[in-house]
Amino acid sequence: MIAFVGSVFSPYYAWGRRSPGVDPDNFCSLNVALYSRHAKRWSMTERGRRLCHRDATRFHIGPSQLHWDGQALQVDINEVCAPIPQRIRGHIRLEPERLFGFSTALDPAGKHRWGPLAPSARIEVKLDAPAQSWSGQAYMDSNEGDEPIERAFHRWDWSRARMADGSTAVLYDMQYPDQSEKVLALRFDTDGTVAPFAAPPRHTLAPTRWRLPRGMRSEAAVRVHEQLEDTPFYQRALLHSTLLGEPVTSFHESLSIPRLVSPVVRAMLPWRMPRRW
Repeated sequence: MIAFVGSVFSPYYAWGRRSPGVDPDNFCSLNVALYSRHAKRWSMTERGRRLCHRDATRFHIGPSQLHWDGQALQVDINEVCAPIPQRIRGHIRLEPERLFGFSTALDPAGKHRWGPLAPSARIEVKLDAPAQSWSGQAYMDSNEGDEPIERAFHRWDWSRARMADGSTAVLYDMQYPDQSEKVLALRFDTDGTVAPFAAPPRHTLAPTRWRLPRGMRSEAAVRVHEQLEDTPFYQRALLHSTLLGEPVTSFHESLSIPRLVSPVVRAMLPWRMPRRW
């Protein structure tokens, strides 16, 4: 689940930026992806400022909302999938095991920043549509930028893995438009400390069905456990890899910026990302 203000993936926001003074609050969405053996659903309806409101503790996006109650993030979901209309409706409660105030620049100019708010958390999911409920471990982070993503990046691979001691290891493997590269390898401990670690070698993975290139840093061979998303510009998968001497299951994402900003891809996106004004 991703809550967007000025969505980096939005074709409407990209087209709107052709005019000066575009308002990011006019391009909000709640992306919900459900990967279940019994029901796979995906929604990302974008809504304009008239249908959205946010303050220090609440973020309303159309009929859905996120609310921080001082202890947990409470999320009420009421969304419709596209292009096949199916409902995703229910409630999520995410309680951080510890809140982090960490943030770091991703690009040399410092215009794009990232940091986990809760590298480790407990989650409770209760859905009416489809009828499902479960609980388990979760992760929550935040990205923000002062400029369009294509000005700073060419591609990236990102992953996180929960370690045996409850800490979280994150790898951000980035390439910039001038082909220079940067790798962030950070471990977020249960006591609140953040420590860098030596990034292991990069393993090139087989391209996706959309021929999207991707890689993962690991101390041993990497194996795709489950492919979750496969699009022309973005992929998401569960990988079996090795970090800090441990075999782990890594949640992994790859993004190709040249593909994202392709006019053909942006013309395709409204089929999956409808807009409500």
